Amino acid sequence: MPLLVVPLGLLVGLSLGALGGGGSILTVPALVHVLGQTPRAATTSSLLIVGITSLIALVPHARVRRVRFGQGTLFGVLGTAGSFLGTALSTSVSPNTLLLLFAGLMLVVATLMLRRARRSVRHPNDVLDPANEPLITLRPFSCACPRVARVIVTASLVGLLTGFFGVGGGFVLVPALVLALGYGMPTAVGTSLLVIAVNSATALGARLTTSAALTSELDWPLITTFTVVAVAGSVLGGRLVARANPRHLTASFAVLLIVVALYTAASSLSLVG
Repeated sequence: MPLLVVPLGLLVGLSLGALGGGGSILTVPALVHVLGQTPRAATTSSLLIVGITSLIALVPHARVRRVRFGQGTLFGVLGTAGSFLGTALSTSVSPNTLLLLFAGLMLVVATLMLRRARRSVRHPNDVLDPANEPLITLRPFSCACPRVARVIVTASLVGLLTGFFGVGGGFVLVPALVLALGYGMPTAVGTSLLVIAVNSATALGARLTTSAALTSELDWPLITTFTVVAVAGSVLGGRLVARANPRHLTASFAVLLIVVALYTAASSLSLVG
């Protein structure tokens, strides 16, 4: 087994634990281009690695109340529905066009995230985070209906974009939680991990149901090692979130988006050439 599994797993885990994204979009290229997996096996392996890592990584976030389980579950359910429509729409667009559109979207989002980072002030405990306020309370009954509507619309749009571009949760979800719903970056990271875990499990179940023979193509020792190292990296990433200035986290996520956007655009242009 290549020794590169260790640094690659750490990178994926750090990205998930600290930024709430970067799982599949970093894992799949690493498995294909560095570790020699087929695209079919790599995407399935990525669902296992990223899903398990996200599930474990959200535990320390949940302990300090940086995970909004109700809103995160709603995002997962609505996102799944929206992804079917997005997938159907993507069939009418060429792969190169999809890549360029995705790169453009990431650059726009990165710009907005950087602008937010410059304007924001430090709030380590998310005191001003609107995600701390419940959407619905039963006793006495009250409903933050405008916010409920925004959550539904944003979740559906995130699912649509995820299905359309064929990328996983964090790169679309974290900016949506921060920019559209006003989450603090630490809460967006923790909640994103929940949604990624739900989406990974759903996609993995659908894939294995339609192709039971797929499991024979998987390199289980590599998957196990990659996952263990990624989990260790995610724990370290979670500690970074607890200590870091949310403004710096937002800026770091924006930089990661720019790197991915430039890589995606370069890949698309190379295919055209």
